[in-house]
Amino acid sequence: MKKIPERTCVITREKLPKNELIRIVRTPEGNVIIDETGRANGRGAYLKKDIKVFEQAKKNKVLNRHLEVEVPDSIFEELEKLI
Repeated sequence: MKKIPERTCVITREKLPKNELIRIVRTPEGNVIIDETGRANGRGAYLKKDIKVFEQAKKNKVLNRHLEVEVPDSIFEELEKLI
């Protein structure tokens, strides 16, 4: 049986299969991107694919702390479009 990689959502602290989460990455250049492939270089944080989780992340600025950089509002707008 093949092992399914699990990651932890930074908001809910749930361990979920990697394909049920969205990865937000701070690249080595300091840009913040949504990593749909799950393979981009840089520091990453995972969010559960849920609109309530995105709203909570924006409100509490959790991604700013995890990625150690200011996350622009455009990233949250793109996340809402993905769902």
